[in-house]
Amino acid sequence: MRNRILKRLSYLFTGETTSLIMFVFVSYMVNYAYPDLHLYSLFSFWSSFLLLEFLLLQGSIYWFVKWKRLKKENTSAAPIRLIKQLRAIKKWNIAIIIIIPAAFTADYYMWHPSTPQGLTIAAFIYIFAILEYVNYFHIQLSYDNRSDINSLKQSKRFKQSCLSKDFKRLKNLKAKSRNLG
Repeated sequence: MRNRILKRLSYLFTGETTSLIMFVFVSYMVNYAYPDLHLYSLFSFWSSFLLLEFLLLQGSIYWFVKWKRLKKENTSAAPIRLIKQLRAIKKWNIAIIIIIPAAFTADYYMWHPSTPQGLTIAAFIYIFAILEYVNYFHIQLSYDNRSDINSLKQSKRFKQSCLSKDFKRLKNLKAKSRNLG
């Protein structure tokens, strides 16, 4: 069981880290191959892309710490300090998500009437970043193994994300310490 969880956590952190790195190369290649998209000239592209990269970095760190802790300490529970940091960062993520539509508005008015197609790509990246945010901080949206898919079929509802469970664990620990003190 422990080895299966170690493999899963390794898969998650390496997948997030690989995506983090590959998206940089893919964006460069797309911008290079299709200069008419004006991707690198769009505020909306950069803000959406950096949000996505920031979220992937958070996911990479979260899964890596859980993997490392299980490997060394025989527990996959995220340390309280990390949970507190991610809870604080969650507020920044929300603020950034709320602000990004202003970048789309600025791009639209700056480029209008010849709005580049890169704006559509930036919108897809923005939507993907929001889905990543939801997947990490609220509801598990990624079901990439048989166990997850069977669980989804059986319950007919999405699972709570691991990080969301950790936030609840932190809240319960605080409540317990208040009751004891």
